[in-house]
Order: sequence, then structure tokens, then C-alpha cells
Amino acid sequence: MYKLLRKLLAERAGNFGITTALVAVPLIAAGGLALDVTNAMLVRTELQNAADAAAVGAIADSSPAVAAAMAMTTDGTVTIGQDDANKLFLGQASGDLPSTPVNVNVAVTRTGNIVSSTVSFSANVPTTLSQVIGKTSIPVSGSASAQYQTAVFMDFYMLLDNTPSMGIAATLADIQKMVTNTPDSCAFACHIQKSTNDYYNLAKNVLKINTRIDVVRQATQSLTDTAVKNRVTSDQYRMAVYTFGADATQIGLTNVSPLLSDMAQVSKATSAVDLMAVPKQGYNNDQDTSFDTMLTQLAPIIGTGGSGKTNADRQKVLFLVTDGVGDSNKPTTCTKPTTNGRCQEPLATAFCQPLKNQNIKIAILYTTYFPLPTNGWYNQWIAPFQSQIGTNLQSCASPGLYFEVSPTQGISDAMNALFLKVIRTPRITS
Repeated sequence: MYKLLRKLLAERAGNFGITTALVAVPLIAAGGLALDVTNAMLVRTELQNAADAAAVGAIADSSPAVAAAMAMTTDGTVTIGQDDANKLFLGQASGDLPSTPVNVNVAVTRTGNIVSSTVSFSANVPTTLSQVIGKTSIPVSGSASAQYQTAVFMDFYMLLDNTPSMGIAATLADIQKMVTNTPDSCAFACHIQKSTNDYYNLAKNVLKINTRIDVVRQATQSLTDTAVKNRVTSDQYRMAVYTFGADATQIGLTNVSPLLSDMAQVSKATSAVDLMAVPKQGYNNDQDTSFDTMLTQLAPIIGTGGSGKTNADRQKVLFLVTDGVGDSNKPTTCTKPTTNGRCQEPLATAFCQPLKNQNIKIAILYTTYFPLPTNGWYNQWIAPFQSQIGTNLQSCASPGLYFEVSPTQGISDAMNALFLKVIRTPRITS
């Protein structure tokens, strides 16, 4: 370039040579600057992509940073996340680093249940043609940020309705099979204590029929697998299991499994859940299902729900699985007509509000109470409020946490779907 300029300046042929010399320098400088700026922007784009990948990758669902953040008892810097983000950035940008030194600043912090990452960079990209005008480099910079809402810590209190009405056959075909094979056309596998000649034995051992409580038990055990698959830390979810009692002589809230994060132990304990047994047909006037008692007794056990941001401040969830029909002694407060104090009614929603007042979420899986139009008892006492059963349960449930499932659908699938809706899979935004 220097020789070319000397040649042009030495030209004496006329003004054209001088003009060309004067114009050539800025033209070459402008063209060179354009090429160098284009190259610098390409480098910046690649560095920006590396920053984006590092910011998001450092706080991905299974990242060390998220696990570390959930284990923290206070807000602050997540050091392992910063190291991870820096490695991710350098790995993505390694193709540019040999010729372009890059300054990288990384910050990963936890505030509440939000983990945030920011990756910023700056570099001076060397020029080529622009050096004719003394410009040896072009500065580039950029940043990327991402946020991850951690899955909250939750305690689930499973209340499984195991009262005699849950002894109904689990599918329409099996209901018909029970009706066909019982002298009084009964669809329920009534469980008489110490009897080997009851409808429970007929369903289980002769007709090989699954009752609804069988399906609910299996579905609850399956739910423990779902909890394990979706947790970030081993203690993120804990679960306790309760029933209405093993037999009608000791009706009351009965703990099947204590509150544990060891889901294998919860599943093992739940295998013992079975249909409530009664001493004889018509025992205690069949008053075996008191939602009022169960919900009242559970309130102090569950306690006050927290934010779920830390292990010590856990959200509390009551997960009720039921066919929704109460049957207890309530001679004066029953919402439906009684007979000798026997109250058959849909769940009384007034007993749900105290739990909600304790910041407890209520998730309800309604296993549809099937109409039994050939049964005189059903027609007289249950049919008048059949349409209200689901309505009351939905009113009891927290917003969006009600699900109705019939045997033609899958109770296990429905329980899993409701569980996943409760925990709300966390998301990354960048």
C-alpha cells in the first residue's frame, strides 16, 4: 500500500493521478472498515450464542446450580452455578478464543424460589484493513440472562376413602358381573370381618374382580414413582397416607404411612390399604363415612402451609380420593333428609374452608359415584343429590385441583395428572 501511494504521488501526467491518490485512501479505509466491522459482528453473534447457552444451561432443570439453590437456607450466590456457566461459555466460544481474548463475567444467584443467571462478555476483535487508518481492533460486548423457578418443597397428605362404598367393582363390566352373581343383585364387595363367604371374598377370590379401593391403592403406589421421577432433590416431596379406618369398629382417621420423603417406604406401607371391614351387614346403620371427622382431625396434623421456597417452609397439600358420599350420624346438621339420625349427603364444604384458611391446598380426585337405578336404597337416598356430589367436591378443592374420573378412564393416570398439576413443572425464561 505504501509503494502504491508513492507511485501515485510521483505521477506527473496530470491532475488525475493526484485526484486518484487522494480518493484511494479513504475508499480503501472505508471498505476495510466495513469488512472488519462485519467480522466483528460475526464474532459477537457467536459469543452471544455462547452466553445464551451458558446462562440457560447453568440453571437447567437437572443442573448442579438448581440442586444447590434448593438446598440453600438463605438467598445468595450459587457458586457452583457460576463455575458451571463459565465452563459452558468457554466451551461454546472456544473457536474464537485463540485470536480473540474474551472477558467473561458470570453471576448465579437465588432469591426466594427464583434462580437467576447472567453472563456478560466483552472482547476486542483485531482488524486487518482498518489498520491503514490506525484502528487495530473493534470492541464487542453483550449479555444474556435466564431465570428458573424452582419446584417448591411440598408435603402431600393422601386421604384415601376406603369405606364400604369403595368396595364397588372398578369397571362397568365388573359391576354387572357382581350384580349377576349375587342373589340380591349387589354391586358392592361388602367385607365382613373374619368371613370367607362374603361378597368381598366372592369378588376377590372367585370372580377375580378389582374393586375401586384396589385400584386406588395401586394408583397411590404408582404416584410415589411419579414423585421420584419429578423431584429435583431427594427430600423435595414428602408423602403421608391416611384412610377412614381398617374396620367399622374403630372408625377414625388412620395413619397408614407417616410423612416420609422415602417413597419406597410409602409405597410399601400403602400396600396394606384395603376395604373397611364391618362386623356384620348393616353394622352401625352403615354410618361409616364421616368427611367432617376426617377433615377436622387432619387440620392440626397438617398444620399451616408455607411458601415452599425452602425445606423448612413447605407447601401443604391434602390429596383426597373419594366417591364423595358421606354417611354418618348427624341428626341435626345434615344437609339432606335423615333417617333416625343417619345422614347421607355429599361432602359438606364448610369443613374444607378451615383447611384453606391454614394455607393448605386441597386436591380432589372424584371417583364417580355410579347410579344404581335397580337399587331401592340408592333411588331413595342418593339419587336426589347425585348431581351435587361432584359439585360439592369441586367447591371443596382449591382452584384447578379437581378431577373426576370414571372406571372407563384410568384412576392411576388421573392421580398422576392431578399430582403433576399440583407440583407445576418449573420453567426457564430468558
